[in-house]
Amino acid sequence: MITVVRAETPEPSARCEGTFTGEAWKDTILSRRDGIAMGNVFFAPKARTYWHAHEGGQILIVTAGEGFVGDDRGVVRVQAGDTIWTPPGVRHWHGAAADRYMIHTAISIAGVDWFDPVSDEDYSSGRADDLSIATSTRGR
Repeated sequence: MITVVRAETPEPSARCEGTFTGEAWKDTILSRRDGIAMGNVFFAPKARTYWHAHEGGQILIVTAGEGFVGDDRGVVRVQAGDTIWTPPGVRHWHGAAADRYMIHTAISIAGVDWFDPVSDEDYSSGRADDLSIATSTRGR
């Protein structure tokens, strides 16, 4: 059966706690259903998730602002209009830049395993101006 989630559903924004550093808020678009969950997350400057991995992977669509995504191989600066795919089981984090907020839509597939907070050192490694996207599929 097809499910339609009405935009006017009065579910209030919720503060993200326990697996985030800094101030972040989430609006649920689709509660976990058939292994998929979807939500918009607002990150205040410097706010970020803890390290985590999704069993089925995760898609992030940056809708406003600027931030970073990082994994064990490095950190990449992202901005409004970027879409990020993190494959299943890849340990990663994401959050806002130090001087900008970021909003993204997160589509999470299957369960998630949460790990340690992202250290200030790991977070700060994303400030380098010469960062580029390691794998780009734009135009394919």
